[in-house]
Amino acid sequence: MKFRPCIDLHEGKVKQIVGSTLNDERPEQLLVNFTASHPPSWFAELYRRDDLRGGHIIKLGPGNDEAALSALNAWPGGMQIGGAITAENGGYWLDHGASHVIVTSYVFKDGMIDEERLRQLVQAVGRERLVLDLSCRRRGDHYYIVTDRWQRFTHVVISEEVLAHFAQFCDEFLIHAADVEGQCQGVEQELIEKLAVWSPIPATYAGGIRHVEDLELIRHLGQGRLDATVGSALDIFGGREMTYAEAVRFHQAAKG
Repeated sequence: MKFRPCIDLHEGKVKQIVGSTLNDERPEQLLVNFTASHPPSWFAELYRRDDLRGGHIIKLGPGNDEAALSALNAWPGGMQIGGAITAENGGYWLDHGASHVIVTSYVFKDGMIDEERLRQLVQAVGRERLVLDLSCRRRGDHYYIVTDRWQRFTHVVISEEVLAHFAQFCDEFLIHAADVEGQCQGVEQELIEKLAVWSPIPATYAGGIRHVEDLELIRHLGQGRLDATVGSALDIFGGREMTYAEAVRFHQAAKG
C-alpha cells in the first residue's frame, strides 16, 4: 500500500474542496476547506523530495492549465493529471511531463460507457499510460460512477464485472468516494472492501480520510491491495488531524 499525494486545482490555485458541493449551476454552494498560498510547483517539489510517485493533479474546471503545467515542470514523470482529458489532448499532457492521464467523463455518454471513445483514448495515449477515474456516489445499495466533477450519475454501478471490463483498457483506477470527499469524517468502508476483492489492477482510494488510523484501516480492509490519497486532513492543506510527515512515514513503512 502506498500513500499517493495530490494537487487539486481550482481557478488556478491549489485548493481542497468538499467534493459533493461542486455544482456548476449553483457555484455559491461550493465549500472550500483550504486555499494554498504556495504555488502548485511547491507541492510537486515537496512530493519529488520524498519520492512519492504516482500522485495526481486534478484540474477542477477551466483556468487551471498553466497551474498544472507548473506542477508537471517541477517533477516531470512524477505525477498523473486529470480534468477534461480527451483522446485529442491526452498526448499533450504526456508530452509535458505527466506520467499518466486520468479520464472519466470522456468515456461516458448518456450515462453509459462509450466503447468507441474508450478505444480511441487507448489508441491515442496507450493503455499503460491511462488511469480511469471511476469515482462514485452511493445510491441505495450500490455505488454509481459519477462524471462531470462528480455532479452527474451514470447508469454504471461499481461491480466486479465493470472493473474487469475497464481493466482491459487502463493501467490503474482512481476512485474517489465523492459523498465523503473533503469531509474528513471517515472512509467508505464497504467500498474499500469491494475494491480490494474486485479490482484486478492497482487502484487508489480517496475520500473521508481523517488520520493515520484511517490509512491503517484502508490497509486492513483493502488487504494491502489499495493505495490511498489524502487531502483536507493533511497539515499542508490546513488539516489538523494528520501531518504530511506522518503520511510519508506511513508510506515508507508500508513500502518497506
